[in-house]
Amino acid sequence: MNPLLPCDDDDMKSRFRAGAKVLSVAIMVLLVIGALGPANWTPRTALGWQIDHFLGYFAIALFVYFAWPRPLAVGGVLMAATFLLEGLQAFTPDRTANLMAALCGAGGVLAAALVAEILIRARRWHVESGRSARSKV
Repeated sequence: MNPLLPCDDDDMKSRFRAGAKVLSVAIMVLLVIGALGPANWTPRTALGWQIDHFLGYFAIALFVYFAWPRPLAVGGVLMAATFLLEGLQAFTPDRTANLMAALCGAGGVLAAALVAEILIRARRWHVESGRSARSKV
């Protein structure tokens, strides 16, 4: 297939989703490195670690939902990963496991899952209402 030729909408969507899957796997690898590597490798804001965990997992989860648009199923896996990564920090020399950090991360994943589910349903409703309006004409 020539990359200079225009492609149809389904082909563009599958290419976007494939790229999003590759990038989301890379993001997950970076998340594991940041969570289990030295503490000074983890980027922090001035907002506090609770907000950092919530916003970080919220952003990562939203990106992952572009790749795998099943927010409730993927959200469950990501929430389990927050607890697993936080628990594994007990085995690192410069970190400790913190239940509140895991809950903040899981809250970010849950909030992103709800946003993604609403957006998916709104898009589906918009497409279906457009089809029904065209079929009536």
